[in-house]
Amino acid sequence: METSKFFPNVETPDAGYQKTFKNYDELLSTLPQSKDILGIRGSMLIDDHFKPQPTDIIITTSPKCGTTWLRALVFSIINRHSFDLRDHPLHKANPRELVPFFEAFIHKGGSTPFVDGIPSPRLLSTHLPYSLFPTRMIDDTSACHFVFICRDPKDVLVAKWHFANKLRPKELPPLSLEETFDLFCKGVSHYRPFWDHSPKKVLFLKYEDVKKEPLGCVRKVAEFLGVPFTPEEENKEFVEQIVKQCSFESMSSQYVNKLDKKHQQSSISNSDFFRKGEVGDWVNHLSPQMAENLDQITEQKLQHIGFNFY
Repeated sequence: METSKFFPNVETPDAGYQKTFKNYDELLSTLPQSKDILGIRGSMLIDDHFKPQPTDIIITTSPKCGTTWLRALVFSIINRHSFDLRDHPLHKANPRELVPFFEAFIHKGGSTPFVDGIPSPRLLSTHLPYSLFPTRMIDDTSACHFVFICRDPKDVLVAKWHFANKLRPKELPPLSLEETFDLFCKGVSHYRPFWDHSPKKVLFLKYEDVKKEPLGCVRKVAEFLGVPFTPEEENKEFVEQIVKQCSFESMSSQYVNKLDKKHQQSSISNSDFFRKGEVGDWVNHLSPQMAENLDQITEQKLQHIGFNFY
């Protein structure tokens, strides 16, 4: 089980969790093979057992949309007076070791009580779509802060393709871009279709905006979380320092993120989370027709919330 010195160990699940696991196993046997089993399992366990607090901060992202950066950023903003920037935890640990990931703990063999030991405000991360969270976490009476980042789905597709092939068993042939494209367009993806990750009542960030105007985005996140930067902090260039230490270039250059060593109970090494982090890299992989098809699907899927990437 993945653990870290920055948050408590996972506890053994009790009878209540065992009941949820049983219900999940029974449901799983009735679902098509392509169904999102990770999202369903996580949603059931959170719905049955997780007890949110008003100060909770939930980072929710579709995979390969900037999760690592957003974890690092929010952790740095919340803890900016707890650590010396010259000896920051990001220099010694990957962001996934600093911010608990729901799906890494809330599964068979794990439970949610570990969250109770995390000091407030509790900072948590998930790939679960906003729509799968229970009403008590997302309705108007809830004070949970959800921070969401999205990315051009064409770049997401390419990043997911590279990432999937990194983790694919060596005895299997690599996934072709064409096959990955076809599955992505059909909505066959980890944690439900990409377009299901479009919340309406959270801080909404675009990856492309973050790359273009990082200072403004950092200030926007701090304001949303109720911890805006003071004039003194601005004068001391706190924002600039956080942007620098959370940048792709800085994090990918840290020794801890160059390691190929796999974590306990995980097939993913820290180095797997860093490839390019560029905007528009899709042009080097997708044909004009593939890009046009994906743009049309994206426009159709997101028109109900009045959002587009272009």
